[in-house]
Amino acid sequence: MTPLDGVRVLDLTRALAGPFCTLMLGDYGADVIKIEIPGTGDDTRQWGPPFIGSESAYFLSINRNKRSLTLNFKEPQAQEIFLKLARTADVVVENFTPGVTARLGLDYEAVKGVNPRIVYCSVSGFGQDGPYRTRPAYDQIVQGLSGVMSVTGEAKGDPVKVGVAIADIGSGMWAAFAIMTALYHRERHGQGQYIDVAMLDAQVAWLTYQAGNFFGTGRPPGRLGTVHSNLVPYQAFMCQDGKYINVAVGSERLWERFCQGIGREDLRDRPEYARNGDRSKNRAKLIPLLQEVFLTQPVAHWVEALQAVSVPCGPINDLADVFADPQILHRQMVTEISHPTLGSVKQTGLPIKFAETPGEMRRHPPLLGEHNSEILLELGYSQAQIKQMVEKGVL
Repeated sequence: MTPLDGVRVLDLTRALAGPFCTLMLGDYGADVIKIEIPGTGDDTRQWGPPFIGSESAYFLSINRNKRSLTLNFKEPQAQEIFLKLARTADVVVENFTPGVTARLGLDYEAVKGVNPRIVYCSVSGFGQDGPYRTRPAYDQIVQGLSGVMSVTGEAKGDPVKVGVAIADIGSGMWAAFAIMTALYHRERHGQGQYIDVAMLDAQVAWLTYQAGNFFGTGRPPGRLGTVHSNLVPYQAFMCQDGKYINVAVGSERLWERFCQGIGREDLRDRPEYARNGDRSKNRAKLIPLLQEVFLTQPVAHWVEALQAVSVPCGPINDLADVFADPQILHRQMVTEISHPTLGSVKQTGLPIKFAETPGEMRRHPPLLGEHNSEILLELGYSQAQIKQMVEKGVL
């Protein structure tokens, strides 16, 4: 048994934010019906290279544990099918531009009319109201608007986006959390509701201590590269072999251990470095000194030396390193799933480990419209009716 057994999700999303939300729900047992445009499907089916066979690696990475149903909402019968599905669904997730679902007759009010207990979540760039509501939004646009790019990159360099689409993924995670919260509320009070998740809101919420620093000083924090704005040393250093180590000295006790681990106990007793506040004031002098030390040995030496004295540290891995790492492998964070045309495809694993109700990979990322007949037969349509829908362009 999985935690979300019996929960049905109608997924009207594409690209990344919405599909990541429904991936999370599907991984833990929800029956996710991914509703796509006939002929083309989710935009990310074409996002490549790379492709694995004829399938986009991007699409394959975020669409397992879903069934694909194609519906052409220009046809009234497609709307009828959707609302018929909605009568017994628990959740609808959509990420159209605000106003589009109302024009299609698929908005919250339409669904609530056939199922008052529905939890209906809209994920958009800027939310359902406000001056930016109809603006188009992609991840990088939101990373810039939210301030995230202003604090990412080297101090004297250009603003840099985070290397994964955190505005998309973050809003998908917030949406999944919101849906689970709403389902819990419905379980207790019998009431469904509408949820409005904005990518921009999600990113601003993630500013956390950077926002706190701004509120405390009135000065926008700048870019610091790998450097922490409050703690010293807490950053990456290049080692003798050209690879990098991250170190995180988050307390005075760790500072003492750090000095021991790098063989520079003399630094521990110098008043200009005695406490974090002192080290922060003298950062410009301390960091070059530490960098010289790290350049004397390869990264593996320093990782071993600092871990031996329990200082938080680790190499900066590329993805080849990540997916060969013994801890990653032990935790089953890389796995494979069978696929009807590709044999099998590699996937990142399930990050939440439930003791009693673990998630599972039940379904491969679906082929476009793969489950049309299966889902429509479940709704009570006959094979003859399904064939007729195909001929009319409904599916």
